Amino acid sequence: MNRPALRPLDEVLLELRQHAQALGRTESVSTFEADGRVLAEDVVAELQVPPQDNSSMDGYAVRVADVPAPGAVLRVTQRIPAGQHGQPLGAGEAARIFTGAPVPPGADAIVMQEDAQASGSDQVHIQQVPALGQWIRRAGEDITRGRTVLTRGQRLHPAALGLAASLGRAQLTVSERPRVALFSTGDELVMPGSVAPADMPPGAIYNSNRFFLRALLTRMGCAVSDLGIVPDRREATVAALREASQGHDLILTSGGVSVGEEDHIKPAVQSLGALHQWQLAIKPGKPFAYGQIHSAEGHCHFMGLPGNPVSSFVTFLLLVRPFVLGLQGALETEPPSHTLEAHFDWPRPDKRREFLRVRRNAQGGLELFPNQSSGVLTSAVWGDGVVDNPPGQAIQKGDPVRYIPLSAWMS
Repeated sequence: MNRPALRPLDEVLLELRQHAQALGRTESVSTFEADGRVLAEDVVAELQVPPQDNSSMDGYAVRVADVPAPGAVLRVTQRIPAGQHGQPLGAGEAARIFTGAPVPPGADAIVMQEDAQASGSDQVHIQQVPALGQWIRRAGEDITRGRTVLTRGQRLHPAALGLAASLGRAQLTVSERPRVALFSTGDELVMPGSVAPADMPPGAIYNSNRFFLRALLTRMGCAVSDLGIVPDRREATVAALREASQGHDLILTSGGVSVGEEDHIKPAVQSLGALHQWQLAIKPGKPFAYGQIHSAEGHCHFMGLPGNPVSSFVTFLLLVRPFVLGLQGALETEPPSHTLEAHFDWPRPDKRREFLRVRRNAQGGLELFPNQSSGVLTSAVWGDGVVDNPPGQAIQKGDPVRYIPLSAWMS
């Protein structure tokens, strides 16, 4: 039997992006609760920020013309805390002012309090000649009225929430969370807590994939239905897929997408819809499946990941992550990468594109986890990123390599 040709990762990603059409469902949420969500409409400023000229320092508002030389003495005629407006400033006058307070009419500079010496309650000695406009934040210098400050398709983060709040937005319109059904396949899988380690039967393993996949889906903004472990029987797999397709946008499984006799995902999905089963030219993570389950509601996407934990982890980040962000209408789905120096040798590269688990050291270079097996999940905990290594590319210590931090992938 001829083996299927290995598919390049970028080619498969392009095909998946064509299927990952935005779901188009939106909801209004509190700005407090919008972290990590994808904006469904632009946020346009209805006011300018700051709304008026204000002081960026505690000190004194003055007229530059009144301080021709150090030591000028001005009469303090008012005190302006933040949130209050002052009166116009006359010749020879100064106003005690605090950070964020509006600059009174007539004042054209702020002298910070370290450069002034109060004399009694109504006089101040200005010890340095101020520059015109110093320590004044101009009205609208941050945001002008009518400017689009946050764009549709942008994934929100804490600073963006603060920016929206500064414009008076208590609610934001965001894409609804994709509804994802998650289950694992394999008679060898055992849930932690159900059997003590000392009592594990031969051949059994704890189901680790279910835990990190659920956490990753939640971080990507999904609403997850955990459907547990499905036995390695075709009828059970068909029933689980049929049930999961109701009320969900995506079904995600791990295991059962290889070509073994006990791998029932392929015929089960084909009996309910359509399946594309690919052998990817990546390591770890060669087997991968994408398809659709047809139902009365339309169709539900299906994605099947390999069973080995590191393979499942890496293929999620490479393929599932951009897909679920695409369902939310996110415009940017690729994490940033950096060119760093390898502090290791990799003399025998694979013919496939490799994602090597590494971490940064104190010298700013990258160290390699010694065991790069697809079953060694320790490598993904020890490491803080991966090296994206082209097919057949040997690495010598000191070579520049492409580094992708896990924090960017999982944010």
